[in-house]
Parts: sequence; C-alpha cells; structure tokens
Amino acid sequence: MMRIVSKISEMLAIQNDLERPVGLVPTMGALHRGHESLIDQSLKDNSSTVVSIFVNPSQFNATEDLEKYPKPLNTDLALLEKAGVDIAFLPDNEDMYPKSFETWVEVEKTSAILEGQSRPGHFKGVATIVTKLFNIIKPDKAYFGQKDAQQLNIIKRLNEDLNLYVSIIDMPTIRDENGLAVSSRNAFLTDQERDAAHILFQALSKAKEMIILGKCDTRVIKNRIMKMLGGNDLISVDYVSISKLNSLKELTIIEKPVLISLAVTISNTRLIDNIIVE
Repeated sequence: MMRIVSKISEMLAIQNDLERPVGLVPTMGALHRGHESLIDQSLKDNSSTVVSIFVNPSQFNATEDLEKYPKPLNTDLALLEKAGVDIAFLPDNEDMYPKSFETWVEVEKTSAILEGQSRPGHFKGVATIVTKLFNIIKPDKAYFGQKDAQQLNIIKRLNEDLNLYVSIIDMPTIRDENGLAVSSRNAFLTDQERDAAHILFQALSKAKEMIILGKCDTRVIKNRIMKMLGGNDLISVDYVSISKLNSLKELTIIEKPVLISLAVTISNTRLIDNIIVE
C-alpha cells in the first residue's frame, strides 16, 4: 500500500528504512502519460519508488498564473496507488520554503539562455527545489523527461557540480498520435489550438530530416522551421534553437549530437518541444 508523506521531517525519518535502490520521480502533479513512463521505469529499476508532487512557486515568474496550474490531487494519488508507487511525497510551501528561507541554487550559464531569457528566475527555482528533494529523499536514481531538455541539462550539471551522486535517468518524450508532446499545459488548449500545436513536431521532424540529408547551415534549417510555424496565426514563436546536445551551445554549422528546440505561445499557452539528432 502506498504511503503518503506530507512533511519533510517524516520523509527524513523514513528514508533510511527504504529498500535500496530508491528511485525518485519529481513532479508538479497533473500527471500524464509522460510522468507514467518515468514512474514505470523507476519501478522496474528500483526496489522503492518515491514520487513527489509539489507545485513549486519559485519556478513561476511574475507573468505566469500559479493559481491556474492544474492540481487534480485525488486523481494523481489514485494513479500512483494503481501504479504501485511506494511513497507519494506531498510537501507544502511552508515546509519547503519557511519564512527564514534565503538560499538558492543557480546554474548560471545554462540558466541564462533559451527558456531562461523568457522566464527569468525559472531555473533558479527548478535547481533549488530539485536539490532540496535530492537532499530530503536521497534517491539513488532520479527520472526526468527529455521534453524539458534545458532543465535536464541543468539538473545534470548541478548534480555533478554539487557532488550529489544521484544517477540522472532521462526518458524519451511521450507524444500523442499526431506528435504533440504530452504536457500538463495541454489541458489549457482548445481543440483548435491542439490541432495547431501539431505543427511543432512536424517542424522539428523536418529539421531533423534536413540534417540527416546533409544540410549543415543552421540558418537555413531555422528558416524552414520558422516558415512552417508561421503558417498559423494562433502561433507566436519565442525562439528556435539548434545547439550542441550536452552544452546547449548555439551552432551555426551542424556538429552532432544536436538538440533542436523551440518555444511558442498558442493563444495564451506556452509550449516547448525538442528533437535530438545523433
């Protein structure tokens, strides 16, 4: 039977009793098939699996509406129970960020580009909460999706730089039948907006095809992506990036492995996606 833990003190008290190895799947709830793939892998790899649900206020910037983020807690807990998760960790804001809190973790260079330019402070919040979860739960492995490629890169960097010694397991992006990456934010899309969003993966796939066929000039590839995305008035493009996979260094000439990533706003919903070319 799954145990629900809502206090850091309780989690600290029991974490040494967990059967090792321990897998952690950090989430903000509103669980979907992407989360389920992470949970399933952790259950296969580990003797104990902990899933955290915490809508982290420090990774929302001033222009985002934290209150609108979906919080179907009962549905999430039922999913975790059915999956066979050992512990659901549900801390509250007061426990994670007491009034005396003033220490932050920031991966400076990698946090300053791409999503970091559009969402200042976002990755400082992500890096801090992930570090706290690693320290509280002390997992052997932690599972993250490749859809959030920049976040994954940042977590790998802080894990190495701070000697946290957690094995970071990245899992492939889960998509719907038309290629749209599953995301908690998809719940905000109308049917028309969801249909429009399918062009994201089509554009990424075309860019990958161009690279496989030998196209090396990233300006040409980006222009093709922009042309495909620009065909729908619902879509506003924030950025299109072609970078080195592991450093996120922007490229002018293709050097594999490559990460092609983009961010758009469809009406009022921000979506990100990416594709890897090995």
